Amino acid sequence: MLGGLAAPASAKGDASRGAYLAKLGGCLGCHTEVKKGAVPYAGGRALKTPFGTLYGPNITPHPQAGIGRWSEADFLRALRDGKRVDGAHLFPAFPYPSFTKITDEDARDLWAFLRSLPPSERANRAHDLSFPFGWRFLVGFWKMLYFTPGPFVAGPGRTPALNRGAYLVTALGHCGECHTPRNWLGAPDDSRALAGAKLAKGGGAPNLTPTRLKKWDDTELKEFLGSGLTPDGDVVGETMGEVIRNTTGQLTPEDLSALVAYLRSVPPIAEAPR
Repeated sequence: MLGGLAAPASAKGDASRGAYLAKLGGCLGCHTEVKKGAVPYAGGRALKTPFGTLYGPNITPHPQAGIGRWSEADFLRALRDGKRVDGAHLFPAFPYPSFTKITDEDARDLWAFLRSLPPSERANRAHDLSFPFGWRFLVGFWKMLYFTPGPFVAGPGRTPALNRGAYLVTALGHCGECHTPRNWLGAPDDSRALAGAKLAKGGGAPNLTPTRLKKWDDTELKEFLGSGLTPDGDVVGETMGEVIRNTTGQLTPEDLSALVAYLRSVPPIAEAPR
């Protein structure tokens, strides 16, 4: 099964399966420039935050510009612990607080896919962060307060489909990174998980709990996540539109059903005042 949770890890990753997992993880959106002819996964995407602008790095296997000199262990360290090859902390704009939950098999297949990409020599762009947020050693203190590494834990009372949906939302899909409000240090407010949040570049990510989603039935919600069309014929905005094109619109029917089932199951949280 694609993205299965309990299957034993193979000795060598499956790049074709990893290509599907990269879609689930939204890798294209953060690691590809917004311009015509941009090389996929070659970096350059600007991510605006309250602390400044970060730029997605080149994750093609180019030995100098990309991650061609990384080992699989280096890749796992980035996902699991939020650390670079040199041991320095990665800024949590890279969603390792969610990716730490990715299974060994999925991580290995993702790595195999990234290794299969054509190398791009596009150089990485330095982040533009306000003082003192560019000091990476400060991220270590942030991690002590807000980062809990560890794998996804299946809920014993959930069905396999609900566990699959939980994994897609909280690990690979990292939906809470945009849809959960954050405090002044950029840490998510877990008491309002998936309840919607303001975005640094303007607008907001809506509430994904049943408080809001009860307005649509399952067929309507699946249509929205697959095409971006709302039940009344409206079209989603560009930020979520890209997520739908690259991620939710690429889900298998089974994974889409699991994701919807999980969103229906989370505790409803009232809309925050805007």
